[in-house]
Amino acid sequence: MALYSDKVMDHFRNPRNVGVIEDANGIGEVGNAKCGDIMKMYLKIEDDIISDVKFETFGCGSAIASSSMATELIKGKSIDDAMQLTNKAVAEALDGLPDYKMHCSVLAEEAIKSALEDYHKKKEK
Repeated sequence: MALYSDKVMDHFRNPRNVGVIEDANGIGEVGNAKCGDIMKMYLKIEDDIISDVKFETFGCGSAIASSSMATELIKGKSIDDAMQLTNKAVAEALDGLPDYKMHCSVLAEEAIKSALEDYHKKKEK
């Protein structure tokens, strides 16, 4: 059996939604000191719907693939739906990750939730 699924390799080689949203209204950044991965998520939210999402990830192939898949899973969704995204859902959408790489899907979940929290803080002001 291959170490990584075809979906992981596809999202690593051809990541979706890479970049920066200059006028993002939600930005989240998380990192894992143990492995050195850093993820930054940018959200553009209009009428409680995620109209655009981009990411910048410094890390391994699993971190890039997890970021890419996570953006695909929340784009066009409501804020509430995006808040329900779990690392397990990200890993399942990638057809699995090796156990020792599951932390990458956790980072993707945390980065999205951090960006949503930032959005809510900005909206309250």
